[in-house]
Amino acid sequence: MEETFKISFIIPTYNLPTKMLQECVRSILSLPLEEKEREIIIVDDGSKENPFPQLEADKDRLMYIRQTNQGVSEARNTGLRIATGQYIQFVDGDDYLISQPYQQCIRLIKEEQADIVIFDMTSQKECVTGTVFTKPEDGASFMRHHNIAGAVGGYIFKKKLLADLHFTKGINYGEDEEFTPQLLLRAESVIKTNAKAYFYRQHDCSATHLTDRKTIEKRLNDNMQVIERLNYLANTGTESDRKALKRRVAQLTMDYIYNVIILTRDFNLLEKSIEQLYQKGLFPLPDRHYTRKYDWFRRISKSKAGRRLLYTLLPMMK
Repeated sequence: MEETFKISFIIPTYNLPTKMLQECVRSILSLPLEEKEREIIIVDDGSKENPFPQLEADKDRLMYIRQTNQGVSEARNTGLRIATGQYIQFVDGDDYLISQPYQQCIRLIKEEQADIVIFDMTSQKECVTGTVFTKPEDGASFMRHHNIAGAVGGYIFKKKLLADLHFTKGINYGEDEEFTPQLLLRAESVIKTNAKAYFYRQHDCSATHLTDRKTIEKRLNDNMQVIERLNYLANTGTESDRKALKRRVAQLTMDYIYNVIILTRDFNLLEKSIEQLYQKGLFPLPDRHYTRKYDWFRRISKSKAGRRLLYTLLPMMK
């Protein structure tokens, strides 16, 4: 029996201004979907104030779940357990969907019956529809030939791909980077469009803008755990999956080194991090020509003198 088309929109939220959450919900409700084609699930991860009374006007068109604070990974897992849609779309509570480009993505899903449609995210409030659509290909092939963006808001996917896949509890920085590659490897049909369909809001309260030492340490530790987990999977999977994951692991390791430099501005810590990566078999970066940026970063970072140069130049370039 053919499944009924329905998208479950999962919105994790924690201590966000209600106005942002309202804007997020309204962006979903404004999409030209019938009520039976749409399910909105808000997972409140223990906010100090209950935002639901401020959503009174739309209460009959959404589901509100409130749980004790466990982090964004568990908030998303809660949403996944409840979701009944054929497709899943994650939207952070401080972001929203851009109607016209997102409608393009829905059309692609319906017409191509794709497992995953990947689209662009933007911090600009323009409406940019897609002009480029890749041919459908399996997820492993897509990962071997493209850089991917790990953010889970940047794609819509079939729920049946999940099986036992979920977000790792306690990983709240880079949790998307662990989830997305594994999801892609399960997909037989992936399409990429350059439609700018997701607006992500840049503000000082977002997790990635927090700069206290404790938060930075947590962020880097979480990132390292994700890299190690993906590297383990790469060494245990099929040859096709191995090549796909190895590319992603190399790129995430490059990003990790970059973040140590930018977030800590501590050259001694950088060298300690390099030694840890070396002991785990993650450094030097593999001699692969994935992208021009990766190639020059790999070459320069191999030597201590090169890392000193990166340590000096990267903050200025940023």
